[in-house]
Amino acid sequence: MTLGEFLSDRTERLLLQGTAAAGAAFFLLLTGTLPGVVALLSIIIFLLFGAVQIWDFIRSRARLEELEGIFDRLDRKYLFAECVPKAQTSYERKLLDFYRRAGQAMTSAVSDAQAAQKEYKEYVESWVHEIKAPITAAGLICQNADYRTRQKLSPELAQIEDHVERVLFYARAESPERDFLIQQADLWEITAGAIGRHKTLLIQKGIQVETKDLEKTVYTDKKWADFILGQLLQNAARYVSENQNPVVAISAKEKGKRVQLTVSDNGIGIPAHELPRVFAKGFTGSNGRNRGGSTGMGLYLCHRLAKRLEIDLQIASEEGRGTRVTLTFPAKGNLTNL
Repeated sequence: MTLGEFLSDRTERLLLQGTAAAGAAFFLLLTGTLPGVVALLSIIIFLLFGAVQIWDFIRSRARLEELEGIFDRLDRKYLFAECVPKAQTSYERKLLDFYRRAGQAMTSAVSDAQAAQKEYKEYVESWVHEIKAPITAAGLICQNADYRTRQKLSPELAQIEDHVERVLFYARAESPERDFLIQQADLWEITAGAIGRHKTLLIQKGIQVETKDLEKTVYTDKKWADFILGQLLQNAARYVSENQNPVVAISAKEKGKRVQLTVSDNGIGIPAHELPRVFAKGFTGSNGRNRGGSTGMGLYLCHRLAKRLEIDLQIASEEGRGTRVTLTFPAKGNLTNL
């Protein structure tokens, strides 16, 4: 707090006190008090009044600095009112009491919200596991149907399964500690799993998948890494170019102690001005709007899960030429979640 701010807060009080002092001096002059005596008294009163204001300013500033120091040292800022030393005035005591009660109400509301969110998350996870059974059953029925029916239904069932899986991973991304295990994994096994799960979609779109140098060991959560690769394959299938044979190339190389996985396609690409926003939640872009069916959640989840896995995820694209996504897996010694 500056001296200007202090004086600004007390403008009305200062004007009132100055008016009272001037009135007292005028009264003394009217009653016959010598002007010199009145002037001397006015100077003494002014000096005393100024000293009191300076002392009040120094005390107030010291108190604010003390409170600011306590606030800065707190990891949980919302506990500030509970950690403030004993109030110095009745006004401050009442004010801090209001802050404490407000803090307790907020903590209670946050606790209720967290409990409700946890309940909802558990319900969503339960629902996802339950819905997988009829999806699997429908898939088995579809396999026994005639070719035309199977050709029509298989892609739709695959999309339903992908959407359900996305919901599950979105719920898990909020609190990954219960479903999060980083361990040594085979990169080829993860890639093969992701390709296998999206085989129907890739075949339907006529996409040729090329793999190279995937015999690498990485440190990650297999299930989460499989999901990220699956989302990238879905995007490649969704945004294929109609002017050339669609190809998805997946390759890996060692970069020091880390492993870099690249997934590239020759699809329609992403406009340059949209690239900075592709990881934003719900962003569909012009391609998503033109082709429909985009939720804007795929790359958002990829980026979020990659961050949890300590994977550096970078994307580059050229409109009309294709997109390249690079996943750099961390070295074992650099992991904080292992």
